[in-house]
Amino acid sequence: MRYLVIIEQSDNGFSAHVPDLPGCISVGNTREEVENTIQEAILFHIEGLVEDGEEIPTPKSEGVTLLVPKVA
Repeated sequence: MRYLVIIEQSDNGFSAHVPDLPGCISVGNTREEVENTIQEAILFHIEGLVEDGEEIPTPKSEGVTLLVPKVA
């Protein structure tokens, strides 16, 4: 499955979350680190759902980057 991952940069590093997997979050000092740790977090999250007998959410979120005109 392919899940949308939102990565945000802060003053202290990077954070990531998965909209279709509530509570699935990760942080890292670099973008590469947060990409690796969110991959692990997704797998861990899904394993937990399976162990608890819960349904694995179907990915529904999509991302798009829009160009917004500069406002004067």
